[in-house]
Amino acid sequence: MSTHAPNEARVIPLRPHTSSPGSGGTTRAPQRPAGAPPAPAPAPREPLWRDLVGDAMRRERLAQERTLKDVAEAARISIPYLSELERGRKEASSEVLAAAARALGLGLADLLSLAQDELTRHTRSQVGRGQVSRSRLDRSRTSPMGQYDGLCLAA
Repeated sequence: MSTHAPNEARVIPLRPHTSSPGSGGTTRAPQRPAGAPPAPAPAPREPLWRDLVGDAMRRERLAQERTLKDVAEAARISIPYLSELERGRKEASSEVLAAAARALGLGLADLLSLAQDELTRHTRSQVGRGQVSRSRLDRSRTSPMGQYDGLCLAA
Protein backbone atom coordinates (compact mmCIF):
# COMPACT_ATOMS: atom_id res chain seq x y z
CA MET A 1 0.00 0.00 0.00
CA SER A 2 1.22 3.48 -0.83
CA THR A 3 2.23 5.97 1.87
CA HIS A 4 1.40 9.17 -0.05
CA ALA A 5 -1.88 11.02 0.28
CA PRO A 6 -4.50 10.03 -2.34
CA ASN A 7 -4.80 13.53 -3.85
CA GLU A 8 -1.10 14.37 -3.90
CA ALA A 9 1.26 13.74 -6.80
CA ARG A 10 4.38 11.83 -5.98
CA VAL A 11 7.58 13.28 -7.44
CA ILE A 12 10.26 10.85 -8.51
CA PRO A 13 13.51 12.61 -9.46
CA LEU A 14 14.93 11.58 -12.83
CA ARG A 15 18.48 12.52 -11.86
CA PRO A 16 19.93 11.78 -8.45
CA HIS A 17 21.22 14.71 -6.45
CA THR A 18 25.01 14.94 -6.73
CA SER A 19 25.63 17.16 -3.73
CA SER A 20 28.14 16.12 -1.14
CA PRO A 21 26.81 15.39 2.38
CA GLY A 22 28.23 18.57 3.97
CA SER A 23 27.41 21.04 1.19
CA GLY A 24 23.90 21.87 2.35
CA GLY A 25 22.24 20.47 -0.81
CA THR A 26 23.91 22.77 -3.32
CA THR A 27 25.98 21.53 -6.20
CA ARG A 28 29.00 23.34 -7.55
CA ALA A 29 30.64 23.14 -10.94
CA PRO A 30 34.02 21.39 -10.86
CA GLN A 31 36.93 23.79 -10.37
CA ARG A 32 39.35 24.28 -13.25
CA PRO A 33 43.06 24.54 -12.53
CA ALA A 34 44.51 28.06 -12.71
CA GLY A 35 45.90 28.88 -16.14
CA ALA A 36 43.99 26.06 -17.86
CA PRO A 37 42.58 26.94 -21.29
CA PRO A 38 38.83 27.53 -21.41
CA ALA A 39 36.69 24.51 -22.16
CA PRO A 40 35.71 24.27 -25.84
CA ALA A 41 32.15 25.21 -26.67
CA PRO A 42 29.93 22.20 -27.25
CA ALA A 43 29.36 21.33 -30.91
CA PRO A 44 26.12 22.77 -32.26
CA ARG A 45 23.32 20.25 -32.47
CA GLU A 46 22.23 19.57 -36.02
CA PRO A 47 18.46 19.55 -36.41
CA LEU A 48 16.76 16.20 -36.76
CA TRP A 49 14.75 15.53 -39.92
CA ARG A 50 11.60 14.97 -37.86
CA ASP A 51 12.04 18.45 -36.31
CA LEU A 52 12.43 20.06 -39.73
CA VAL A 53 9.40 18.28 -41.21
CA GLY A 54 7.31 19.06 -38.12
CA ASP A 55 8.28 22.73 -38.25
CA ALA A 56 7.34 22.88 -41.94
CA MET A 57 3.96 21.26 -41.25
CA ARG A 58 3.20 23.62 -38.37
CA ARG A 59 4.26 26.73 -40.32
CA GLU A 60 2.06 25.71 -43.26
CA ARG A 61 -0.93 24.92 -41.01
CA LEU A 62 -0.64 28.24 -39.18
CA ALA A 63 -0.19 30.14 -42.46
CA GLN A 64 -3.52 28.65 -43.57
CA GLU A 65 -5.04 29.59 -40.18
CA ARG A 66 -6.19 26.02 -39.61
CA THR A 67 -6.48 24.10 -36.37
CA LEU A 68 -4.84 20.83 -35.43
CA LYS A 69 -8.31 19.28 -35.33
CA ASP A 70 -9.14 20.40 -38.87
CA VAL A 71 -5.90 19.08 -40.38
CA ALA A 72 -5.93 15.86 -38.34
CA GLU A 73 -9.47 15.07 -39.47
CA ALA A 74 -8.62 15.78 -43.11
CA ALA A 75 -5.52 13.56 -42.84
CA ARG A 76 -7.41 10.88 -40.88
CA ILE A 77 -4.86 10.85 -38.05
CA SER A 78 -5.38 11.66 -34.37
CA ILE A 79 -4.95 15.20 -33.06
CA PRO A 80 -2.34 14.16 -30.45
CA TYR A 81 -0.32 12.31 -33.09
CA LEU A 82 -0.35 15.31 -35.46
CA SER A 83 0.73 17.52 -32.57
CA GLU A 84 3.61 15.17 -31.77
CA LEU A 85 4.64 15.18 -35.44
CA GLU A 86 4.66 18.98 -35.52
CA ARG A 87 6.78 19.11 -32.36
CA GLY A 88 9.26 16.57 -33.73
CA ARG A 89 8.43 13.98 -31.08
CA LYS A 90 7.48 11.22 -33.54
CA GLU A 91 8.97 9.84 -36.75
CA ALA A 92 6.13 9.59 -39.24
CA SER A 93 5.85 6.99 -41.97
CA SER A 94 5.79 8.20 -45.56
CA GLU A 95 2.07 7.36 -45.71
CA VAL A 96 1.30 9.57 -42.71
CA LEU A 97 3.46 12.40 -44.06
CA ALA A 98 1.72 12.16 -47.44
CA ALA A 99 -1.70 12.26 -45.75
CA ALA A 100 -0.75 15.27 -43.64
CA ALA A 101 0.70 17.03 -46.68
CA ARG A 102 -2.49 16.38 -48.70
CA ALA A 103 -4.58 17.70 -45.81
CA LEU A 104 -2.54 20.91 -46.03
CA GLY A 105 -3.02 21.10 -49.80
CA LEU A 106 0.58 20.09 -50.50
CA GLY A 107 2.21 17.15 -52.15
CA LEU A 108 4.69 15.04 -50.20
CA ALA A 109 7.52 16.49 -52.30
CA ASP A 110 6.35 20.03 -51.44
CA LEU A 111 6.41 19.28 -47.70
CA LEU A 112 9.83 17.67 -47.88
CA SER A 113 11.13 20.55 -49.99
CA LEU A 114 10.04 22.99 -47.27
CA ALA A 115 11.94 20.89 -44.73
CA GLN A 116 15.00 20.83 -47.02
CA ASP A 117 14.85 24.63 -47.31
CA GLU A 118 14.88 24.89 -43.53
CA LEU A 119 17.88 22.56 -43.29
CA THR A 120 19.71 24.66 -45.89
CA ARG A 121 18.95 27.84 -43.94
CA HIS A 122 20.18 26.22 -40.74
CA THR A 123 23.43 25.07 -42.37
CA ARG A 124 24.09 28.48 -43.91
CA SER A 125 23.45 30.25 -40.61
CA GLN A 126 25.97 27.90 -38.94
CA VAL A 127 28.56 28.79 -41.60
CA GLY A 128 27.88 32.49 -41.03
CA ARG A 129 28.51 32.07 -37.31
CA GLY A 130 31.67 30.05 -37.92
CA GLN A 131 30.22 26.87 -36.42
CA VAL A 132 30.65 24.90 -39.64
CA SER A 133 33.78 25.31 -41.70
CA ARG A 134 33.43 26.94 -45.09
CA SER A 135 35.68 24.23 -46.59
CA ARG A 136 33.25 21.53 -45.48
CA LEU A 137 30.40 23.36 -47.20
CA ASP A 138 32.54 23.93 -50.32
CA ARG A 139 33.47 20.22 -50.48
CA SER A 140 29.80 19.33 -50.56
CA ARG A 141 29.28 21.69 -53.51
CA THR A 142 32.22 20.30 -55.50
CA SER A 143 31.39 16.66 -54.96
CA PRO A 144 30.17 14.69 -57.99
CA MET A 145 26.61 14.94 -56.64
CA GLY A 146 26.98 18.58 -55.55
CA GLN A 147 25.78 19.87 -58.92
CA TYR A 148 22.27 18.53 -58.38
CA ASP A 149 19.64 20.38 -56.39
CA GLY A 150 17.56 17.51 -55.18
CA LEU A 151 16.35 15.66 -52.16
CA CYS A 152 17.21 12.08 -51.34
CA LEU A 153 15.40 10.08 -48.68
CA ALA A 154 16.48 6.66 -47.58
CA ALA A 155 14.44 4.32 -45.44
